[in-house]
Amino acid sequence: MLFTKWGESRDLNSTLSSDVVESFQSEIMDWWSKNARDLPWRRNPTPYNVLVSEIMLQQTQVSRVISKYEEFLREFPDIERLAAAQTKHLLRTWSGLGYNRRALWLREAAQQIVQRGFFPQDEKELRNLKGIGPYTSRSILIFAFNMDLAAVDTNIRRVLISKGFASKDTSEDELQKIANSLLLKGQSSDWHNALMDYGAEVLTSSKTGIAPTSKQPKFTGSVRQIRGEIVRVLTECDTLTLDELISLLKHRGIKHTEILLILEKLISENLVDKDETGRYGIGES
Repeated sequence: MLFTKWGESRDLNSTLSSDVVESFQSEIMDWWSKNARDLPWRRNPTPYNVLVSEIMLQQTQVSRVISKYEEFLREFPDIERLAAAQTKHLLRTWSGLGYNRRALWLREAAQQIVQRGFFPQDEKELRNLKGIGPYTSRSILIFAFNMDLAAVDTNIRRVLISKGFASKDTSEDELQKIANSLLLKGQSSDWHNALMDYGAEVLTSSKTGIAPTSKQPKFTGSVRQIRGEIVRVLTECDTLTLDELISLLKHRGIKHTEILLILEKLISENLVDKDETGRYGIGES
C-alpha cells in the first residue's frame, strides 16, 4: 500500500502535496492500463447511453446490469424512442433489474430532455431531471462529457480509505474534497473508471474489511422481490384478478391482505392500474 503509513499519520484536512497526488494517479492508471474492465456502456459513452447506464447502476450490481443494458438499448436505441415508450413495454424490458420506479423515472427524464431539445451539460440542470441526484448528475458529466469533476461511489470511497487519504469516519463532504484534490484533470472519465475498477478488483470489501455505508437488504423473500414479480406477471398479461395474479406468482402462502397492500403501493407509484371491475394491469401511458 503506497500511502498507508503516510495516511495514518497525516491530518486528513491538510493539503495533499503534488508528489503524493501524482504518485497515486500513476499507480492507479498504470494498473488500469493492463486491467481495465470491458463494460458495454464504456464502449460508446454517448450522453444517452451514459444516462441509461447510470440509472441502471443505481443500487444494482454491475453483473446484473450488463445484459439488461444491451437489451434495453436494442429496444430503446435513442432518447426519442425511450421518451415515447409504452409502460408495459418499458417495464417488461426493465424486468430483472428491480426498483421498477427507476424505469419510469428514466422515461420521464428522457421526456424532459426531448422537450428541452438538448441534453443538459450542467449539474443543476441535470438534477432537475427525474431520478437524478448529486452523484448521478456528476457521473453523467464525467462519463459522457469528460468534465473535470469528481464523484465518489462505494468503490472509490474504499480506495481512498485503503490508501490512507480518508478514514471510515470521513464525512461525504470531506470525501468529496479529497476526491477533488486527487482528480486527474483532462482524463476524468478514465480516472473514475480506473478507480472503480481498482476498488472492484483489487481493494475489495472482503480484502480490506471496509464495508459500504449502506447495505443492500436481503432480496429473496422480501417485499421488493414480490413487487418485482407482480410487475413482471402483469407485463405478460392484459389484466388479472387478485386470485389470478396470486396463482401466477412464484411465492406461495402469501396472504391476500399482504398482496393488496403491495398492489396499493404500486398503484400509488403509477406502476399498476386497477380498473372499474377490480382487475389489475399495467397502464398503457
